[in-house]
Amino acid sequence: MDEETLAADLRERVWLDAEAGSFREFRAQVSETTRLGDWPEAEAVEGNVPIYDGSRVRAAAADSARSIDIMSEWNAVLDRGPGIFVIRGGLADTDVVDEATEIFERIIADERAGGTGGGDHFAKPGANDRVWNAAQKHCMASPANFLRYYASDAIALAARAWLGRGYQLTAQVNRVNPGGAAQTAHRDYHLGFMNADQLATYPIQAHEFSPRLTLQGAIAHCDMPVESGPTMLLPYSQRVTEGYVAFGRTEFREHFAKAHVQLPLAKGDLLFFNPAVMHAAGTNRSRDIRRMANLLQIGSAFGRSTEAVNRSAMSIALYAVMAEARACGSLTWREVRNAIAASAEGYAFPTNLDRDPPVGGLIPWSQAELMEAALERGASASDWEAEVAAMDQRRMP
Repeated sequence: MDEETLAADLRERVWLDAEAGSFREFRAQVSETTRLGDWPEAEAVEGNVPIYDGSRVRAAAADSARSIDIMSEWNAVLDRGPGIFVIRGGLADTDVVDEATEIFERIIADERAGGTGGGDHFAKPGANDRVWNAAQKHCMASPANFLRYYASDAIALAARAWLGRGYQLTAQVNRVNPGGAAQTAHRDYHLGFMNADQLATYPIQAHEFSPRLTLQGAIAHCDMPVESGPTMLLPYSQRVTEGYVAFGRTEFREHFAKAHVQLPLAKGDLLFFNPAVMHAAGTNRSRDIRRMANLLQIGSAFGRSTEAVNRSAMSIALYAVMAEARACGSLTWREVRNAIAASAEGYAFPTNLDRDPPVGGLIPWSQAELMEAALERGASASDWEAEVAAMDQRRMP
């Protein structure tokens, strides 16, 4: 193999371009049938998805050996299995769920009245209602209800099964009102929030480990028959490494439209899935069901660096010398950007999505991106310091 061919082969192995991913292989992967016998803790299989009984899960949680067994099975389901499971009656006390629903509805009403409601980033303004940072708002509004709600063994076991201990729980309530349209099929956080240009900057290892950093979940706050539009899911699609770049292509979306499953959920049911599963909320075709789910996004403890660094202070200290170096040509723009990457915060999350919403995409601008833009337009050091202060304020919980 000559050097040019070898270099091209290495590029293809490391960097996924917009055409990466075989549709034929994808179709074969998602055509697999889930057999109940392969998942001994499950009580049934519906739409290729293993279904678990909440009372059995709670009983297992009280026994360390049994809890290890069920977590081992869920890990396998999420990894090499269908990628999705449901716990019927995961929250047994639906009075607790109803109380939480009332809390979320008050928050929605208050935010609408104050003009601060976040809205759904997949829907037309006003069609649906979204409560960002629902976990903190829930806790502050009613610590007692929050305690009973998140005391759930089912939630904790699911999180530990995929992420281990020390996980970080966040939640976003979504209420899809009658007539609310379906989402576009997608994957989720991290890489699932990025566009094609952003995805191209991450090597294949990132495409492989991104799904292992989070677990997606949903708690049904009302009965959700299929006509109300519960989440459309494509079992086994998390196996496709190239899916972050491939799933936006027409043939993949058309197959999703034909092959997805939708499972009706009852109040208190829990749904968990690998964030790399191709999925989308369905259209609410009902006349009177305001479909509400508390969407859990649970993150690995390992999604953090070893040291707490004040990157705002660093970027302010560096700005003037960066601007001078760029103006006099002592450093190239590429070299300046290298220094930005070593100092400013390069990732937009975590943030406060009420005050720092995405603009023109699913991700707000990062501090590093804002710093590059400020240098390019020739902003003064004092202007940059004020911009950093405003950004820090937006990102505060």
